[in-house]
Amino acid sequence: MKHDVRICSRCVMDTTATEIEFYDDGRCNFCKNYDEITTHDLHDDAAGAAALETMIAEIKRRGKNSQYDCLIGLSGGVDSSYVAYLVARKYGLRTLAVHLDNGWNSELSVANIERLVKTLNIDLYTHVLDWNEFRDIQASFLKSSIANVEIPTDHAIWAVLIKTAAKMKIPYIIAGNNVVTESIMPESWLYGSKDSKLIRSIHKQFGTVKMRTYPYLSTFDYVYRLLARGTRWVPILNYIDFNKAAAKQLLIDDLGWRDYGGKHYESIFTRFFHAYYLPEKFGYDLRKSYNSALICSGQITRDQALEELSHPPAPAEMIAQDKSYVLKKLGISDADFQVILRSPNKTYEDYPNNSQLWQRFSHIVRWARSRITRVG
Repeated sequence: MKHDVRICSRCVMDTTATEIEFYDDGRCNFCKNYDEITTHDLHDDAAGAAALETMIAEIKRRGKNSQYDCLIGLSGGVDSSYVAYLVARKYGLRTLAVHLDNGWNSELSVANIERLVKTLNIDLYTHVLDWNEFRDIQASFLKSSIANVEIPTDHAIWAVLIKTAAKMKIPYIIAGNNVVTESIMPESWLYGSKDSKLIRSIHKQFGTVKMRTYPYLSTFDYVYRLLARGTRWVPILNYIDFNKAAAKQLLIDDLGWRDYGGKHYESIFTRFFHAYYLPEKFGYDLRKSYNSALICSGQITRDQALEELSHPPAPAEMIAQDKSYVLKKLGISDADFQVILRSPNKTYEDYPNNSQLWQRFSHIVRWARSRITRVG
């Protein structure tokens, strides 16, 4: 029997997120959490601007005898591209951009990245994953029937950024993660990517190719590099008045950047993951979480979000093409993929994981990351 879906009166999160709770006024706990996060993580006021200027000055001071002042991750999407624009053009930082090539870049993504680094005069390092190995890891995650099959890519991005910063002795990683567009996401939809034990356990159960070169960070490695090695993450977009639409338009007008038509659609696999896999197997539409954050930050209205959600996440022809391409490239037959779709849905709790360890370390990680407001 199909149950009615209840939706928040403020944002567009609904009961497809099992963690949702509603208050007497019809608003949900995700809205409340957003408001709480903004009080301690968002610094888009005069004090935040002053703190950012202090950080930029300190980054330049510490980098004056090095080849680079900072490192950024560059996917070609809006957030990372805008970070590239800020650090290179607005703040004049000598920047090394790091891109992870996992085999799924769209042609438009490659073109956008090439245009950005050339126009902004940024050096680019591209880390190319071993395709035979990574394909086996991705196929393993699909066979596991958990929702977040992007964990292997996201973890590799974190690992490559942190390891490259250590190797190049670059103390600052300036990141595009931010409150106003990304602070609403149910864990039941996208369990975090830092859990390397989960990656190894799923691959051990379903994989067939030995994991030899995959970029990997244990929980200890991650915390050690934040504390002992002093690598600092600077979520620069939390220190400015970041408006997604305005940032996108600036990239288009000033840098010749071209739009992908959806968040993270610069990757073919991610587009398949967002537009087909999650809605088809789990009934999750990530546009609800992203748009809910934009509603809470005042960047779009609830009616605008509902209008977008009334349409499919991508054109039917594109979804069909992406599905065929992804299955062929991963070596999964359509029949086997139908078995995956019909298999009982699983969560990270069905496999060995480090969630409890991460919970114990979370306060240390938060403290380490908070040091960016006390530079100098």
